[in-house]
This record gives sequence, C-alpha cells and structure tokens, in this order.
Amino acid sequence: MPKDNKTFYVSTPIYFVNDKPHIGHAYTTVAADVISRYKALLGYEKFFLTGTDEHGQKIEESAKEQNISPKDLADKNMQNFKQLWSNLNIGNDAFIRTTDAYHKEAVLKLYNIMKDKGDVYLGEYSGAYCTPCESYWTETQLIDENICPDCGRVTKELKEASYFFKLSKYQDQILEHIKANPDFIKPESRKNEIISFVSEGLRDLSISRVNFSWGIKVDEDSDHVIYVWIDALTNYLSALGYFDKDSDRKKFWPIDYHVVGKDIIRFHAVYWPAMLMSAGIELPKSIFAHGWWTVDGKKMSKSMGNAIDPNFIITKFSADAFRYFLMREVPFGLDGDFSYKALIHRVNTDLANDLGNLVSRTLGLLDKYFDRVVPEYNTPAKEDDELYEYIISNIDTIDKRLNNLAFNKALMSVWEIISSLNKYIDAMKPWNLAKDESTHDRLGSILYLILDTIRLLSYFIYPFMPESSLKIYKAVTGDDSLESVTSVDDLKRVKLLKSGVKLDEVKQIFPRIDEAEMLKEVTPKVDKEIKKDIIEKINFTDFEKVEIKAGKILGAERVPKSDKLLKMSVDCGDEPRIIVSGIGKTFEPTDLIGKTVAVVTNLLPAKLMGVESNGMILAATADDGKHQLLELPDTIKAGTKIK
Repeated sequence: MPKDNKTFYVSTPIYFVNDKPHIGHAYTTVAADVISRYKALLGYEKFFLTGTDEHGQKIEESAKEQNISPKDLADKNMQNFKQLWSNLNIGNDAFIRTTDAYHKEAVLKLYNIMKDKGDVYLGEYSGAYCTPCESYWTETQLIDENICPDCGRVTKELKEASYFFKLSKYQDQILEHIKANPDFIKPESRKNEIISFVSEGLRDLSISRVNFSWGIKVDEDSDHVIYVWIDALTNYLSALGYFDKDSDRKKFWPIDYHVVGKDIIRFHAVYWPAMLMSAGIELPKSIFAHGWWTVDGKKMSKSMGNAIDPNFIITKFSADAFRYFLMREVPFGLDGDFSYKALIHRVNTDLANDLGNLVSRTLGLLDKYFDRVVPEYNTPAKEDDELYEYIISNIDTIDKRLNNLAFNKALMSVWEIISSLNKYIDAMKPWNLAKDESTHDRLGSILYLILDTIRLLSYFIYPFMPESSLKIYKAVTGDDSLESVTSVDDLKRVKLLKSGVKLDEVKQIFPRIDEAEMLKEVTPKVDKEIKKDIIEKINFTDFEKVEIKAGKILGAERVPKSDKLLKMSVDCGDEPRIIVSGIGKTFEPTDLIGKTVAVVTNLLPAKLMGVESNGMILAATADDGKHQLLELPDTIKAGTKIK
C-alpha cells in the first residue's frame, strides 16, 4: 500500500530481556528518538517503536536458576529498560513485548502465510548448535571447529527435527533489491558486508526448536517452538496490528528506519526481507547499522568489569548531556569510545562554553541595557543580512544530515552557527554601542537578532536535548513550548521574535563541571563495577588465550626488602624463567624447590620490587591468608600443557 508522506516510522531492535541495559542500548534508542522527535517537529505523524525480546532457551534456563517462571522473569527485567527510557527522556509511542498476546497472533499469522506459500517445510538438522545464540552453524562458519562465530562460546553437536524456511529461494531477489535501492542498507560498509554474505550463497534457515518450550509454539506441531529471530523480527508488524484489517497503524508501513547494532544486521537485512518477500509485504525503506562502543579504548564486557551503567551517567551529568555526547562524539555508523574525560570535555566545551555562554552573555546584555525586555529590530545592517543568509543556507544541510542519521555532522553544523553568533557579538561590540544613546536602537537590533537566532537554533537542538532546548526557547521568547511548524521552510523564517516581552531571569543552563572532582566521583563507581562483575562468566575463546603449563621449581630466594615476595627459577619446558610470587609469608624458599606447580606462562613481563617476573604460579588463598599451591604429581613433565 502507498504510504502517506507525512507519516514516519522508526524502530530500535527489541532488547533481550535477560540483559542489563548498557550504553549500547542507550545509543540505539537515543538515535531513534532523535530522528523521531525531529520528524514530529516538522508535523509528521510518527510512530517510534521499541520493546523487549522475552522468549527463548536462555530465558527459560535463567528463570529455572532463579526458581521463577519465565514470564515472571520477563515482567521483572523489562522494567529496567522502561525505567532507563524514562530517565533518558525517550519519547517512544509503543513498547512491545514478545509475550504480548497480539504479538503471538501476528507471529503465527506470518508463519502460516510463509507456510501456505510453500516456503516452510519439515526436515532434520544435524550439526553445531549454540545454546546462548539459539543458532545452528555450518562447519565452515565455526571458529576452530566448534566455536560460535557470534558469541565465541563452545557449540555442541545436535540432531533434531526442525521446520525450515526456504531462505535460499530469495537469494537473487535480495541482491537485486539491495542493488536497486541504494539506501536500503546503511552505511555503505554494512551494505557491502551483506552483499558479500548473500553472494556466497544462502542456506535454508531452521526456524523451529524442540529442545526447550518457552516461546511461541507451531500451531499444528506443539513440540516445535518458533525460532527466536522469526518471533522477534515480526514485532515490527505486530506493533502496527498489520494483520488486523481495522488497524489505523498499518499506514506507517513500510518502516522508514530500522536502527540496529552492526552485530544483528544480517538478521534484519537478509532474514527479515526474505520473510517479507515470502509474505508479499513491502520491504523496509532503510536499515541502519551503527557501530559498537568501547570504554577507554577497551571492549566493553561484564568479564572486563567496564560496562557503563547509563542510569549512573544520567544521575551525574543529566540525560541531555549524555544524549548530546552519544550523538556528537562519533559519526553514526562507526565505532565509538566512551570515557568520562571525553564526556566532561563535551559538557564543558560544547555545552557550557559555546552554547551556554552564548545564551547567558546575550541575556546578560539584555538585562543590563534593556531590563530584560526584548527590543525591536528597527536598525538593520549588512552584517545582519549576511549572518541571517549564512544561517538559512545551513538549515537545508542540517535537515539533510538529520534525515540521513548523520547526527554528529548535523550537530557540527548547529555548532558552526553558534560559533558564528559568538563571533558576531564580538565583532559588533554591543558594550561599546551602549555608551552612546544615539546607537541605542542599533544595540537593540543586535540583541534582537541574536535572541531570534537562538530561538531558531532551539528547534534543531530539541531532538538531541529536549529539556535543555525548551529551557533555552523559554529563556529567549518567554514561551513554554516550541511554536508549531509544518516544514523545513518554516524553520527558515526569521525575525519572528516578539518584541516588548519581558523575559524571566535564567540560571546557567549548562554549568561547568570540575573535571578533577567529577572524576573522583565516577571512579569509585567504575572500581565497584569491576569488583562486582569480574566473577561473571567469560567466553571459551577468552579462556583459550590463557596458557597454563606444569612448571618445576628449580630454585627460590626472598626478594630483598619484601616479606612476601619470593623470586623463583622455574622450568616450564623451555629455558628456566624467573617468576616472582607473593607467597613468601606462607612458604620458606627451601620448601618450594622440586615442587611441580601450575604456571600461567603467557603473561606479559611485570617488574615487582625491581625484579622482572615472567609468569604466574597459581595458588589458592585460605581464610587465614595462607596460600596453597596447585601442586601436580612428579610424574607430570615440566612444560606439559594444562587444559
């Protein structure tokens, strides 16, 4: 069906309910919120969808461990996402849960349409299966014969009955669509990745599971649960009531943007289009896959202990500051790096110095020379026309960048205007004009122009920082809400500010942050997270990186000036190496000679009390602080690998 030009539909993925919301979830959702707010600002009827993915084997197993039902677990955990979206001022129009009854009906409807088309058949799967990902993998897709390429965990051999979707049937059709629609997959790097993946050949997709029960069951075969990705992807239709002939929301399809992380682009750009093709449903207009965030240059993970809690950042910096940082720091589509120093720099430089200073210095001049009453614009000058022309010429650029989800570039353009206004004030020197009564009208016109331009800028700041934008708008106009607009051309209208209005006194909108003090406040939080999260499970691939060998202690002596460090010569199957260990309060050096112990042999060298240590001897620590070595039988040769 043709889509109304004044409707707009954007979605995030539905987030796995067993996850704890982190910066990546916030990033995706803020991005969708920005474009959603911008479209609403321009008079579009918009629909912004987010929600939670609540079915699957992992939920079933996690609920069993906690001795609660899977539904109770989902009910509890989904609140974490709803609370974060509230804290981030996310303006979603719907929050879907895959446990919702109407969603289940839509999944079965789509499944049966594909089956009636002849695209679903019963077969048998035999091969590698990853339980956490609930995915089957071919031999060529696995890493090191049995490692899941998505999560890095060990797969297991599985043989079971399964319903399959004829994904291979749509290989050529998908490629043709991608090539015929340049904006279908963004950015270009992800499009090329998908073209390469599809071109290598698509295999039919297993779309049911029989090894767990928590999910939507196939109508005619209740032993089979529908594959979690078939379930999850259907949410984009079920939220609209797409299969309900009376639904008013169907007008929003096809969706304008699926905003997703790059790790799930394959599901959205290959599986989902094939499903829609099978069902005869129009494809999405665009799928945008953004990058990942690292923390201080390191991969973010529970095992690393460096996961960032968005709620903590909001508490310390405000939702608007966090939203601005996420959208400004890196080009949308590339990977980004989070650090508190970078966030503080953005707040102090961009928000406090540039934007905040522009607003406060202008209102300060207005207070000083016009008792906070907006003057008339009655003394124009060529510099004013040049500034207005510059600003208006940049609006189309900002609009284009926003529509292409080039958020950081759009903000760069906004900040170029802010910079031009600060330069304009410096060039016009209103404080000098105030000294001469004959130039009083010109002084008023200058301040009017700046206030009017700040009014205009608040529209473009609004999608990114809704609360701060409204504060700025009220500060320069006296009105509580943005005046309605219906097009980009409306945003190019200038000199709309009402004269004669007395403005309220305004506190500093973006106070500067004391970097040293703030870093002290946030560092304990990070350390606490490390201590808490370090006990989390690691991937098998992480464990495989650790080389542990049997080592025979050839000699030992105390390290001078230390009562706990011992310097040992250890044979690990190659040349004897020096290892320094903090077990000197438990053992005398002579007690250790001849023992065969477990040694981590591939650690980077470290200097302890001036002695370079090339390995680590493993030991347990009892409650009384005494150490117990992991001793091996003498029959184990030095250098033997321990797995």
